[in-house]
Amino acid sequence: MKLIQTEKGRTLEAILYPLLILVIMWAVFLIDRYFHLDLYKYGVKPQTTEGIKGIFLMPFIHGQRDFSHIINNSVPTFILLSTLIYFYREIALYVVLFIWLGAGFLLWYLAINTASYHIGMSGVVYGLFGFLFISGFFKKYLPLQAISLFVAFVYGSMIWGLFPMKEGVSWEGHLSGFLVGTLVAIVFRKKGPVPPKYRYEIEKEMGIEPPDLEGEWKERRRVWEEHQLQKQEEIQGRVEALELQKQLQKKEKKGKDEENAIDQKNTSSSQGFGVNYQFIPKKKKED
Repeated sequence: MKLIQTEKGRTLEAILYPLLILVIMWAVFLIDRYFHLDLYKYGVKPQTTEGIKGIFLMPFIHGQRDFSHIINNSVPTFILLSTLIYFYREIALYVVLFIWLGAGFLLWYLAINTASYHIGMSGVVYGLFGFLFISGFFKKYLPLQAISLFVAFVYGSMIWGLFPMKEGVSWEGHLSGFLVGTLVAIVFRKKGPVPPKYRYEIEKEMGIEPPDLEGEWKERRRVWEEHQLQKQEEIQGRVEALELQKQLQKKEKKGKDEENAIDQKNTSSSQGFGVNYQFIPKKKKED
């Protein structure tokens, strides 16, 4: 029951926290849109003191003119952040903070100051993408590797956002987020979920010598081969005994046939040349 509650708790956290972030994003966007507050000025303006505040506030601010910017960021934010919280629950907060602040600072430090402001959650999205993709391959754990492939398949086209291909798109923010996410994945490579250990791995850690399965198999095969050889020898012995018995029977039969032939020959000889003697006394002469 405790396990079920834990799984339910993880699932609820993986849903509620991303939803809370989205609610804040949309609330700021709608307020900015309908009250014309021009909150873009709270974004990152590279290499200026004025733009430092954007490191903390930039992800919540989106263009007020249309819905496309915030919609394009909302879906991947929810999916990637939910995945992070569910599978990396223990370190999820640290990962988000490092990506959030690290990507903003790197953008502020490296980007060229063109007197424009960088806004939006896309830097964090690219950071989450980089973290999940790289971390999944550090972990020799099939579910996480599958998630990495899923992220690469669904958001693989995001890779083009790392290059200056479209005017008005902060590719520096995307690149900063991806680099920081990759760095965080390397730093936390030993944290997060671990694959289940097999019995032989536990025994090895405890100093228990694993069984010599190959030696046991060879010994069983040797015994089996000896048994088969013994059976073959027994069968061969029986066959040879039967052959010898048949030969003896043939010799006995042949000897009897020869004796019978001799007896028949003797019998026929005595019948062809035999002499019968008969004595008849003479009668006395009469006087």
